[in-house]
Amino acid sequence: MRRTDEPQAQKSASADTATTEPESKPAPRPNRTEAVATRRPAYQADLADGLERFFGPRRTSCPWCGSAQLRERLRTTDLLQHKPGRFSLDRCVECGHVFQNPQLSAAGLEFYYRDFYDGLGEKSTGGLFAGRGRMYRRRAASLAPHAEKPASWLDVGTGHGHFCEAARDVFPDTAFDGLDFTDGAEIAERAGRVRRGYRGSFVELAPSIAGEYDVISMFHYLEHAAEPEPELAAAHLALRPGGHLLIEVPDPESRYARLLGRRWLPWLQPQHLHFIPAGNLRRRLDELGFTVLAEQHAEPHDPIDLLAATWFVADNLAPREDAPWHARRPGLASRVGRSVIVLLSIPALAAAALLDRLVARGPARRFGLTNAYRLIARRD
Repeated sequence: MRRTDEPQAQKSASADTATTEPESKPAPRPNRTEAVATRRPAYQADLADGLERFFGPRRTSCPWCGSAQLRERLRTTDLLQHKPGRFSLDRCVECGHVFQNPQLSAAGLEFYYRDFYDGLGEKSTGGLFAGRGRMYRRRAASLAPHAEKPASWLDVGTGHGHFCEAARDVFPDTAFDGLDFTDGAEIAERAGRVRRGYRGSFVELAPSIAGEYDVISMFHYLEHAAEPEPELAAAHLALRPGGHLLIEVPDPESRYARLLGRRWLPWLQPQHLHFIPAGNLRRRLDELGFTVLAEQHAEPHDPIDLLAATWFVADNLAPREDAPWHARRPGLASRVGRSVIVLLSIPALAAAALLDRLVARGPARRFGLTNAYRLIARRD
């Protein structure tokens, strides 16, 4: 690391000799076309080895309750990035748990996450998360009736720390830390959004931070975990007695999940691995030594179901956007065709967005049209 006094010393020396050197400028970031072209050879090499290595063995029993009574819930493709592959979700007849089967292997997780939250996807997803301050403040405020002034808070699956930054408006005296398996937590620390950013596995980190935190949040984190139950045990370990755990996950019992089928955005294949019914999660928390204080459905609902489903239809009709997992860049006709279809779909997208908001204001909870739930639990 360069010492902080070096630039001043160099400046003084330059002044003494009355010479100046041109300042070096950071290299400009490549545009998307260049970035795609740079990545294409690596993706094509990965795909040449086949897709089989991206999946583990198929399970014959439920990972939540152990029952062998499984039924296929749906089959789908990657509707967002259109990376190759087909993905299956099974539902346990006994407990209702829904899970990806077969589940992505370590190689598969790396392949399908690559350029989703970072790289080619960093600008779009970063902008989306950064623009949701109001939602983040509401999430933080849901704890207020149960804990007035927590001293320390760990946000697990923090991404770039935008929740922690917004939550500080609600709890200005709380020290917020973040954990993520990507470099997002380190970026959040450098940006000042968190006091400390941990990179890595929460299950592996938990013994070293046992009993340190007043609050741990897992907002849309558990559905990404290869094994959710060790994550819950890690939260119990890292919390002090009397501390609080906030969990928010997609609701697999949502009526939208049935109505919209594979175009229901929270299925988010292949990134989402587990979908836990609220009753299952409540019982497991109780077994681990938590007391569930609140279960919320209307509050965490994100009114985006119809808009997303409409976009999936339009996107499927349009020629594919250039991406390095496609063998070649689309021609001019395809690029123009995509632009035309996207433009023609704008009225339908606007109508869907309006309908989403109208549903959220009234019938969402009454008719089971909320898409997520939140549990607030106290460590006993």
